[in-house]
Amino acid sequence: MRKAVLAVAACALLTAAGPAAGATAAQVVRQYADIAQAGYEDALATARTLAKSVDALIASPSPDTLRAARQAWLDARVPYQQTEAFRFGNPIVDDWEGRVNAWPLDEGMIDYVHASYGTESDANSYYVVNVIANPSIKVGGRQIDAARITPELLRDVLHEADGNEANVATGYHAIEFLLWGQDLNGTGPAPAGRQGTPQERHGGNRPHTDFAPAQCTGGHCERRVQYLKAATELLVADLEEIVQAWDEQGPARAAVQQDAQAGLAAMLTGLGSLSYGELAGERMKLGLILNDPEEEHDCFSDNTHNSHFYNQQGMVNVYQGRYRRVDGRIVQGPALSDLVRVADPALDQEVREKMAATTAAMQALKTRAETVETYDQMIGAGNPQGNAVVQAAIDALVAQTRSFERVIAALQLGDIALEGSDSLDNPEAVFQ
Repeated sequence: MRKAVLAVAACALLTAAGPAAGATAAQVVRQYADIAQAGYEDALATARTLAKSVDALIASPSPDTLRAARQAWLDARVPYQQTEAFRFGNPIVDDWEGRVNAWPLDEGMIDYVHASYGTESDANSYYVVNVIANPSIKVGGRQIDAARITPELLRDVLHEADGNEANVATGYHAIEFLLWGQDLNGTGPAPAGRQGTPQERHGGNRPHTDFAPAQCTGGHCERRVQYLKAATELLVADLEEIVQAWDEQGPARAAVQQDAQAGLAAMLTGLGSLSYGELAGERMKLGLILNDPEEEHDCFSDNTHNSHFYNQQGMVNVYQGRYRRVDGRIVQGPALSDLVRVADPALDQEVREKMAATTAAMQALKTRAETVETYDQMIGAGNPQGNAVVQAAIDALVAQTRSFERVIAALQLGDIALEGSDSLDNPEAVFQ
């Protein structure tokens, strides 16, 4: 069933242009807000399913309940990653997003880590405090009472502690680390004896007994359960908040619909910034330059190929004014494509072709990850074939962004600052 959903999403770009040839800017912006609301509602629904799977794991730790919780996490990423197209142009989303999708994280702040992780960091005093193992923490002269691991402790005390973005205590990636544990395989081959897809063989391999007090591995299993439960509750609460922000009376919807031209600018800011600086640059090119699996987005689960793919699908959704919900319903209406087609039909065709090419490159990356080798192996040194697949997707994203820039000019939206990336604009700075 899950593979069928992916196949449908991959074909979404091939649908006919939206039905609203005479669409107004205000109608297009409203449809944009409708898609945002639907996407975040799906993210919330799948997070609630994840929470139920976590409860089942806690109630009866076993290989099966751990596997089910992991699958629920993977399923939850599908709608959420599509919503990242609403970042960068919407301040309410940008102010909120760091709670749910911040990465990469210094996992030693949360739980036990392998000796190769080290024992200290000049950049982060919380690097190995291991809150799960320590009910009382003293860092930089500050005493922290962590006797009970609660949502309040995670959000108000630990998340981005000391103003350090590596201290990620909440969100999808904290939960991911707890469910999978560290991925210690680097860019090398999968360990012998592990079965399944490349993703299943190569990612983290935390045992279910890390959540089983009666047969506890890893130590402090009751506190690990507390952390997982608190982080999952927070994720659901945060998604409830953003759903409300996009409903008919919500502040995010009101802000983007207040002025149609400003709303269009927000749409193009999100598309261009996600396409170029964030995805092509920080999430892909940086890791490829450094050959570093620590720069992989979903690094513990080896799910990065899907995260990248669905970021692209989210951009397609926005441009075409069309979103397929997780239950199969279609949300469709006046689209940015309709406005561009009126202003410059050839440009609309160009954008659609560039986006189709990017989707195809992402599909090639995704297929390789599911059948040949994981994303972290693809970006490894001495792997020209894998590197080329990743670079092809980066090149397609950059070309797609150039078309978005022409759309900004064609719609007379003024100067829009898109997110950049040293990885693309000044690669030498990456090594400084």
